[in-house]
Amino acid sequence: MSAVENESGRGSARAVAIASAIGRFLVIAVTTYLGLLAVTFFIGRVIPIDPVLAVLGDRAPANVVERTRREMGLDLPLIEQFYIYVKNALSGDFGTSVLTTNPVMTDIRRAFPATIELATLGTLIGSFIGVPLGVLAAVRRGSIIDQIVRIIGLIGYSVPIFWLGLLALVLFYAKLQWVAFPARLDVVYEYTFTPITGFYLLDSAMQGQWDVFWDAYRHIVLPASLLGYFSLAYISRMTRSFMLNELAQEYIVAARAKGLSERRIIWAHALRNAAVPMVTVIALSYANLLEGSVLTETVFSWPGIGLYITNSLQNADMNAVLGGTIAIGSVFIGINLLSDLLYRVLDPRTKAG
Repeated sequence: MSAVENESGRGSARAVAIASAIGRFLVIAVTTYLGLLAVTFFIGRVIPIDPVLAVLGDRAPANVVERTRREMGLDLPLIEQFYIYVKNALSGDFGTSVLTTNPVMTDIRRAFPATIELATLGTLIGSFIGVPLGVLAAVRRGSIIDQIVRIIGLIGYSVPIFWLGLLALVLFYAKLQWVAFPARLDVVYEYTFTPITGFYLLDSAMQGQWDVFWDAYRHIVLPASLLGYFSLAYISRMTRSFMLNELAQEYIVAARAKGLSERRIIWAHALRNAAVPMVTVIALSYANLLEGSVLTETVFSWPGIGLYITNSLQNADMNAVLGGTIAIGSVFIGINLLSDLLYRVLDPRTKAG
């Protein structure tokens, strides 16, 4: 009976711990998102751009301006405006874009898949190359290989992405003609290809339109490789650091004393333990590519959320700018929280705690 009671008590404590963790997770998510909404709201009020004049123009009659101001709720107290702003944002209503005359959410749904596709491919490139490079640099610490990997990472951190993008266009498009011109698809396919999910590589493969697939690939390969290089610089550096820490642990010494091969020690033991924090690193790299794609999309005329925000900002379309910022911020928050949750699930030390 005592054993049953002890088991029941452990089960109750485990359930309480899980409920507490979920509660903390939800509180952090809601608080962070409200903070994002608060920041974007006050930025929209601080920027010296009158949203009414952006809609009506500078020559609109004074009575029309006042009526529109009332209709937009800009005559209300600031706290009431913020309440309406939060309520609309939670329902996906970011207003209408002055530039496209579409609801901002409609534009975001159209543009975001392009950014996600580009960032996903860039992260895959960075991960599949960056992790082995980081492992190799850690294993050969102090060697010429280690120095080369560190220099690659340093260049990735130091060189402005727009400058490197322009050089890449001059070399691979203008000179060598290995890639297609800056865009997402050739004009000839714009009227014959119907996307399903918005991810052109996936949609064209699903529909068996391989000519569209290879055309989309020729357009995305250069900007994705560029983002992949910057992701590689971060991932390889962090992988090297994590692997150096693992290779200095006592269990590595014990494994070598048992006669295990160096290959097995590195790839099956050290890398396996380093993979837990690497989940967070790769997730953060992915989030950074989504957030920092503005310059890349501008250079390569990539019709994603970054280019959408840039064009909207140039045309004083604040509804679109703030809506796009909230969309990117929401994905960034979600990825960060998800990576933190995965870290807790995968790390046995957090389970024990």
